[in-house]
Amino acid sequence: MKRIEAKPTDGLSYSQAEPKYFDKAGLAKEIDRVYDICLGCRLCFNLCRSFPEMFDAADAKDQDVRNMTPAEKDRVVQLCYDCKLCYLRCPYTPRDQHEFQLDFPRLMTRAKAVKAREDGIGLREKMLGNPDLLGKLGSKTPALANWGCRQRVQRVLMDKLLGIAREKKLPEFVSETFEKWLARNPLPAAPAEPAAKVLLFYTCFGNYYGPEPAKAAIKVMARNQCAVACPKQNCCGMPAIDGGDVAFAQKQARANLESMLPLVRQGYRIIAINPTCSLTMRQEYPELLGTPEAKEFAAAVADTHEVLYELRRAGRMNREFKSTPKSVAYHLPCHLKAQNIGMRSRDLIRSIPGTTVTTVDACTAHDGTWAMKSEFFELSMKLGEKAFTGMREAGAEILASDCQLSAIQIEQATGLRVLHPIEVLARAYEADGFPDAVPASDPAAEIVESK
Repeated sequence: MKRIEAKPTDGLSYSQAEPKYFDKAGLAKEIDRVYDICLGCRLCFNLCRSFPEMFDAADAKDQDVRNMTPAEKDRVVQLCYDCKLCYLRCPYTPRDQHEFQLDFPRLMTRAKAVKAREDGIGLREKMLGNPDLLGKLGSKTPALANWGCRQRVQRVLMDKLLGIAREKKLPEFVSETFEKWLARNPLPAAPAEPAAKVLLFYTCFGNYYGPEPAKAAIKVMARNQCAVACPKQNCCGMPAIDGGDVAFAQKQARANLESMLPLVRQGYRIIAINPTCSLTMRQEYPELLGTPEAKEFAAAVADTHEVLYELRRAGRMNREFKSTPKSVAYHLPCHLKAQNIGMRSRDLIRSIPGTTVTTVDACTAHDGTWAMKSEFFELSMKLGEKAFTGMREAGAEILASDCQLSAIQIEQATGLRVLHPIEVLARAYEADGFPDAVPASDPAAEIVESK
């Protein structure tokens, strides 16, 4: 049998803007090529379950990936939750200008998109892929929505009918969204000579479920003499990409460009609260839209702490902290690592006098909506155990993570609340910022049996 060439086939495409991206035959050739390279390399054997699943299936078929069944190949795709860690470890990537041009996460994303175009997008993927719609509906009657999501009967129905894991701790709708709060609390006036001009991307999660980090970001940026803007925005599009709904993800991306690009051209940088959002806008938008405007937009995206760290290096950061968290266990999210900017939030927390930081570098395996799905929830908790143990055993007074979904996963496993690093900084500027350690999660937030 003829060997599989390692160099790219004519089916190579990682850009949703290219017509051949959706060519099923071209995708099949690339899957065989990439699987064969991975089978020979095996450097990523201990990351997600995609790789051992692939290796076991191919080893049972004379180590020829072409002998794997379509179901076996698809299983590899579905087990990928796009943490990007394999791309960081891989020596054959476009980033390294290697001739193999191997981007495993983007290949898996492409496979999901091709399958969705061929088979249609299921109800679960449509729902999870549009968090703005879910947020708008849930925030109309948040108390009722949250109560319903704690009831065993409803969770069983959600599990059986929608495929949302019944035991998964879900984010809770807030009584006042960030947008409503912002309407009552005007942004601080811009300084005459701002240290930086920033456009806050507060995220759909930050709007409907966890607005405190966005509020804290405004306070911290204002204390550091930054001009802050919060224009109209919607979900970054990553949940839709995860579900294979490319057309909707492109619609979301275009809406964000239309709203924010004018401010970018006025010198504003887009600072995202969530690493997945900054990663999506920074790395995925150019491929998703394939336009010069998308590249211009992407070049302006940064992590919130990235900008603050630059101010610190320039000697322009406000260092007048008035309280200390004493000890912090900091979880490093995978999507922050994938942006290759260093651990800026950890470094900034370390700059608070009297503070020690323990870094926990391990994936929580939440990764977008993957951990919410019935077939993957238990596996996600197993894969995240290293992170959970690290956070639990650090013995710190404060737990922190840049990723609010990782925070939910950690809270479910440990029973402890997790702050965003920008909240830690905001509290440190206040004299009474850390009167006590972060309390355990409210038991009332757990799922309860229906009467």
